[in-house]
Amino acid sequence: MATVDITGEQFASTIQDNDIVLVDFWAEWCGPCKQFGPTYAAVSEKHPDVLFSKVDTEAEQQLAAEAGITSIPTLMAFREKVLVFSQPGALNAQQLEQVVDAVKALDMEEVHAHVAKAQAEADKS
Repeated sequence: MATVDITGEQFASTIQDNDIVLVDFWAEWCGPCKQFGPTYAAVSEKHPDVLFSKVDTEAEQQLAAEAGITSIPTLMAFREKVLVFSQPGALNAQQLEQVVDAVKALDMEEVHAHVAKAQAEADKS
């Protein structure tokens, strides 16, 4: 599957409507972003079960701020609506494949239980 550009208006529904979503926060002027782009696109072709999306931080400054993006490129991975990975910096193809494989291999029952416990503890304080 090719990469998909998403906007702030589409972000929540994209995460909501897809099991696994990778998001590449990038900008046209960013050299490392331009280097990472072809790698991201190539790996996306190998994983049709994962939505590989891109957010242009120049066009979507509010979304980038809400997502806490302070360095680009930043890659985020969501699985079943949960942020399970976030890291700034360009990855090579092998590293990106490792991230995709790790996200696919997550025990989501365990992840959801951990999120629920953390939320309960936050609610107490």
